[in-house]
Amino acid sequence: MNRIYQINRRKFIQYSSLTVGSAIIAACTSNSNQTASQSASPTATPAASGKLDKVSYGTNWFAQAEHGGFYQAVATGIYKEHGLDVTIKMGGPQVNGTQLLMGGAVDFFMGYGSDAIKAVEAGIPKITVASMFQKDPQVLIAHPDVGVDSLEDLKGKPIIVSAAANTTYWPFLKGKFGFTDDQKRPYNFNPGPFLADKTSAQQGYLTSEPLKIEKQGKIKPVVMLLADNGYTPYSTTIETKKELVEKNPDLVQRFVDASIKGWYSYLEDDPSPANELIKKDNPEMTDEQIAYGIENLKKYGIIISGDAETKGIGAMTEERWKSFFDTLSQQGVFKKDTDYKQAFTLQFINKGVDAYKA
Repeated sequence: MNRIYQINRRKFIQYSSLTVGSAIIAACTSNSNQTASQSASPTATPAASGKLDKVSYGTNWFAQAEHGGFYQAVATGIYKEHGLDVTIKMGGPQVNGTQLLMGGAVDFFMGYGSDAIKAVEAGIPKITVASMFQKDPQVLIAHPDVGVDSLEDLKGKPIIVSAAANTTYWPFLKGKFGFTDDQKRPYNFNPGPFLADKTSAQQGYLTSEPLKIEKQGKIKPVVMLLADNGYTPYSTTIETKKELVEKNPDLVQRFVDASIKGWYSYLEDDPSPANELIKKDNPEMTDEQIAYGIENLKKYGIIISGDAETKGIGAMTEERWKSFFDTLSQQGVFKKDTDYKQAFTLQFINKGVDAYKA
């Protein structure tokens, strides 16, 4: 379930042609998946006005623990308390989030920092309004007992990565750790090649692939989180059209606030309401995988760390965006004259932890 390859399928096509593609994808998604909002708790209390604004949020992959806060906000009525009737549209390998968003098939989408800056370069008018993850869960995974304990130890060894790594974390690894392109091996989202070659490493998601490898290979893999080694993009963000931010900032604010509260509830209260919706949308998801995901989201501070510890979940800073942009522009991922500040706004976040727990 690795999502880093999304940039590979988010082709920045002309804005005028987005609507048709989005409509087709949206229709397929609507017909094939039961949305979480249809399964929401019947005891949820509607907003005091009695009127709920219909909002759709597209995720970047099949339902899982990494989406838990959004599902929790649906299941426990947090969105309804903020005057919202939210439909979660589950993603997958053929879903293009930028098309869906710009074509109007969803109101918000689950994005990530690198893609947001690429959108600026492509002239696509979307913007990041919050980041649920302070750390990108991207990892490299190695075999145990082969002398690999850190990223430095992987220099010169075969590494199985997706094509999208070339425009995200691979240039960072080349610049910081001296990796070379001849180390790369193609990733087909199957741990088989990795398990067959003890000298190799492979990419993965902290909350997913390590468990699969442990179960299939009967080994405890070495897991190296790129975010703890200088790779600092925001991840699992909330993106929307710039037009919506300009015309209806109150709607954006309510969705951001409720989503943040949903994440606090998922991490600190009983997560089972969200988990039931996750399994309903994604029947292949197991309790074991969900528990593993939650455990590692907490253990590694994926959601609550850094600025989120004081500013609240969803926090972002201009300094962090600049640092990430500078790092990757030096490696040629971004054009050095890109106005990266157009990729985000701090208007709706950074209120402090107490604001979201009141």
